Amino acid sequence: MKYTGVTARGIISPVFKKGDDLVADVCNSVLQASSGEGFAIEDGDIIGITESVVARTQGNYATCAQIAADVRAKTGGKTVGLVFPILSRNRFSILLRGIAQGCEKLVVQLSYPADEVGNALLSWDALDEAGVNPYHDSFDEAQFRARFGQDTIHPFTGVDYIDFYKSFGGHIDVVFSNDPAHILEYTDTVICCDIHTRHRTKRRIVAAGGKVVLCLDEILNRSVDGSGYNPDYGLLGSNMSTPDTVKLFPRDCGTLVERMQAAIKQRTGATVEVLVYGDGCFKDPVGGIWELADPVVSPAYTSRLEGTPNELKMKYFADNELEALSGEALADAMRAQIRRKDENLVGQMAAQGTTPRRYSDLVGSLCDLVSGSGDRGTPVVYIKGYFTNYASE
Repeated sequence: MKYTGVTARGIISPVFKKGDDLVADVCNSVLQASSGEGFAIEDGDIIGITESVVARTQGNYATCAQIAADVRAKTGGKTVGLVFPILSRNRFSILLRGIAQGCEKLVVQLSYPADEVGNALLSWDALDEAGVNPYHDSFDEAQFRARFGQDTIHPFTGVDYIDFYKSFGGHIDVVFSNDPAHILEYTDTVICCDIHTRHRTKRRIVAAGGKVVLCLDEILNRSVDGSGYNPDYGLLGSNMSTPDTVKLFPRDCGTLVERMQAAIKQRTGATVEVLVYGDGCFKDPVGGIWELADPVVSPAYTSRLEGTPNELKMKYFADNELEALSGEALADAMRAQIRRKDENLVGQMAAQGTTPRRYSDLVGSLCDLVSGSGDRGTPVVYIKGYFTNYASE
């Protein structure tokens, strides 16, 4: 009899460095954990590898000078506008430092009351009290401070991001607007720094008269002066490595997951699924911060992680068709319902309330929650039972 469903384990692994054989080391770590803790490696299990160690072993890094060189080459290096950067020391501050080095004047346009992922400059209550319409009103820094005061400290980090972002150069000004085209009052050369809404932002600025309009995925999408790069995401998904260096989002991940799958198959005979994961896609209900600051949850995964789950809502049947049953009779009837469910339940009452998210996003979010982002030492996650259900033997 089966007593558990999905189980996820953080796998303690080496501290990975540039040039390490990631496939061999992850394979060894998983097999050692399997032997030491008594779980089997079976078909349908999943191995998640955090994007950070993939990029680190690739040596996918860039310096501020290399970022500056690409910005200068692609913008001309005069007055550049940055639209909708997120408020983050880890994610954006080093990018700002590099971009600032690549131009003579920089105008940073912040959205308000919060950035794209929920980091707040102000509360909605503060906007209401000030009589401000965030969909219409725009401000320079003096106007913004006069209207809202000096208290724009981030509640979690304790940082005033207005002052912090200006500290990267005396040639940096900060303005505030949720209209992307507002930046054109200062310059027609713009870098769109938002993540998930970047294509719309770029389209609107171009339509309003922007001459040179780029997104962060167009900066360092090729190597510059020997830098790392990402052909798909450029600077998106990067993190601070040192005060002068960023670790970029990993590249060539499709090859990696296929090699990892083949290595486990060779050593165990089992066909496992493999994905590279970054930020999980979930929102903090207290702080209002949406975790997904990477461009995608998973840049690469093996074939079974394509698509979305096709699940019945068990409680619907328990409260309706099977309401008169209980105990083993109810359990047997529920298993029978699951075994004969349609191959596509989209739109059916039987699936109402199930969430149609992609396997790669669901599994990547689970991995991110299990591995953590601090000192657990588990950049690899091993998942069992993800593709089973109540009717599985």
